[in-house]
Amino acid sequence: MTHPFRFGVQVGGPLGAREFADLARRIEGLGYSTLYMPDHFVETDLAPMVGLSVAAAVTTTLRVSALVFANDYKHPAVLAKEMATLDVLSEGRVDLGIGAGWMQVDYDQLGMPYDRPGVRIDRLEEALAVIRGCWSGQPFSFSGEHYRITDHTATPTPVQQPGPPILIGGGGPRVLRLAGRHADIVGINPNLRAGAITTDAAKDALAEQTLQKVGWIREGAGDRFDALELQIRYFFAQVTDDPNGLAEAMAPMFDVSAADALESGVFLAGTVDGICETLIERRERWGVSNVVFGNDNFEMMAPVVARLAGA
Repeated sequence: MTHPFRFGVQVGGPLGAREFADLARRIEGLGYSTLYMPDHFVETDLAPMVGLSVAAAVTTTLRVSALVFANDYKHPAVLAKEMATLDVLSEGRVDLGIGAGWMQVDYDQLGMPYDRPGVRIDRLEEALAVIRGCWSGQPFSFSGEHYRITDHTATPTPVQQPGPPILIGGGGPRVLRLAGRHADIVGINPNLRAGAITTDAAKDALAEQTLQKVGWIREGAGDRFDALELQIRYFFAQVTDDPNGLAEAMAPMFDVSAADALESGVFLAGTVDGICETLIERRERWGVSNVVFGNDNFEMMAPVVARLAGA
């Protein structure tokens, strides 16, 4: 199944009230479907839950989501209630983006235990069960290794039923198989097992590795794979008449060849026509139809969005 293209913008950096509201309206006006915010304590200014609420309040069609909430930073029942509330107040314009957590400096500075990946992924899977139980509108109990819920009826009930679409981002086999089982949208990321963005992470976003990640998602999803929407966040995206020159300039930073950079799942460069052709080809090859840019290049990419959104 080929999904139509959707485009989003991940918003970051220091922004004042008027600047943030204008940015959200500008993103909506250019045809983007979703405004995303990161969830970190270090190198991130605005708290995502508050920012997403403001973005929803100043727009009418724009969807809002974290990219992504780190599960360890908040009890899932609290997150479920906050997201259900935002879903009600935005009239159903919320996605729940969630992951196992990866940025070790966040954990270290706040004194939180940075458990091994398997523990964090187990906790994420339990959290998803808690969140869905909270959204059910029915009394539920849950007993796991990490969370226990007893005869709890959560309110409010989300407008979207059985709940807002769930976006799970990850880069390793276990979390991507989990995403295949549980998500509606799967974010394909470099593997960040080191707890930081390194040259190894950049190499993990090359074309061959991206295709392998799609395979892990398919293994987890089974018969539901065709219903999933696959997403990539392009960290380097530029409209240019010389994509080869740009790739040659950037490749040494990540210890890859220019040819590999051009094919990378985090790099997108070329003319508007060329970028459109690349995205269509990658949708055919990888199944990726949900494309995310940053607030440093979303206006440059607006002609691409105008041409491909919904197609």
